Amino acid sequence: MWYRKNVGGWERAARLIGGGLMLICGVVALHASPLGLLLSGAGVVTLVTGVFGYCPACAIAGREPLKG
Repeated sequence: MWYRKNVGGWERAARLIGGGLMLICGVVALHASPLGLLLSGAGVVTLVTGVFGYCPACAIAGREPLKG
């Protein structure tokens, strides 16, 4: 594996739920407007960090994963 997981279990679940909600709200509620597409893009990034358990921003900051 080329990366070390830095997102804990409960945080991964929160990122998956939050990212999905951001994606749905950006496309459906904001009708894919420029702001909606921006929100959807942030949701996709959040979903990906939840799926892989790795957040590049957390790695740069030197954050260790929380247990749980």
